[in-house]
Amino acid sequence: MGVGKGQIQAPDLDEKRDFGPHKVLPMKIHQPNQFVPSEEHMDLLTTYKQDYNPYPICRVDLIKPRDSKYPCGDKMECLPTYKADYLPWNQPRRELLRPPQNYQPASTKFDSRTTHQDDYSMKGLVNTVSCKPPAVPKLCHVPLEDLTNYKMSYMAHPLEKRFVYEPEKFRPSEIPFESFTTHKESYRGLMGEAAKSLKPPARPCGRDTPFSTTTEFRDKYQAWPTPQVFSRAPAAYVPPEEKMDLLTTVQAHYTYPKGAPAQPCRPARSVKKGGHFESSTTTKDDYKQWASVRTGLVRPVPQLNLPTEPLDCLTTTRAHYVPHPPIATKSCKPPWAGPRGNIPVEGQTTYTISFTPKEMSRCLASYPEPPGYIFEETDALGHRIYRPISQTGSRRSSCLSVGDSENPNQQELAVSA
Repeated sequence: MGVGKGQIQAPDLDEKRDFGPHKVLPMKIHQPNQFVPSEEHMDLLTTYKQDYNPYPICRVDLIKPRDSKYPCGDKMECLPTYKADYLPWNQPRRELLRPPQNYQPASTKFDSRTTHQDDYSMKGLVNTVSCKPPAVPKLCHVPLEDLTNYKMSYMAHPLEKRFVYEPEKFRPSEIPFESFTTHKESYRGLMGEAAKSLKPPARPCGRDTPFSTTTEFRDKYQAWPTPQVFSRAPAAYVPPEEKMDLLTTVQAHYTYPKGAPAQPCRPARSVKKGGHFESSTTTKDDYKQWASVRTGLVRPVPQLNLPTEPLDCLTTTRAHYVPHPPIATKSCKPPWAGPRGNIPVEGQTTYTISFTPKEMSRCLASYPEPPGYIFEETDALGHRIYRPISQTGSRRSSCLSVGDSENPNQQELAVSA
């Protein structure tokens, strides 16, 4: 419940009567059992040592047949597939369609002020007064017990000496190493002409002629006159006259009282079992659980004595809620028929049945004069309109242009110039 301005919250009398101070007894320290080392000997064998046995080293024979020692004297044909199949088209270069440059900058001076500077002016700070009553510290003379389960139950055991494995000594192979590689054995270079140098012959420089200090950059690229950059003087900073309140909401309202967390007063919910519940799922049917024993949790024994007087904590759920027994639902899942055999998968798909390959034709707009069309006129936008040769009679008002998607079903062709 919120507290208004100028009001003081009265203490709850029922809370003081029900929750009174109790005598706190010291917790009993659990004495762990004494550690007894096992007398059995540890087997240090691994799966790698048992299953992977060493085999004698033997030389592997070559699978690739040996080539002839005599090189081939035929000349190598150096025409690649790209140069033979992909030939350039003899098409004239098109002119670019660009809008005319009609932009002219304004002659008036530019005002650098923004809408934020004009509409939002600097305002002073507002001092707020807190209406929360002052927090009175609650003193408690009972000392805080700092014993934890870790301090009471943990016992340090002496560490055993680490076992160090002795590495096996390296045994070199008795077979000598052959320095031949696949590249040295199989590769044979083709006989070809030596590369000719395209470097021009060196000419002796004349010593009598003076060295020219002029360059192309000095002759053609002259320095342009650069105007002086206009810099706006920044506005002088004026500090505010009001004093800033540096106290935050956390520092003003939230304190850190020393106390225990609140215990829930809601009793445990009792579930009444009635009828058979179908608890079989797909995971329980298909994935069988391994035989394992779950380790129980080690929990401390509570030593707090609860009050004998009952607490009047009747809630809306206890007063109006009526528990109903759960309704057992019948499973409609068919029984498992066992694992299936090796049934072959049907390899036909919708793509392999319905796909029909089509021939890729050249776009008519790439020709200077499209075949099967006659030039008719040029419109205002610069598009050249062509009419089919077989078309007779009156002209139609619609035309088909490249990139025009409004009237796709037209018989005339328009090409950008």
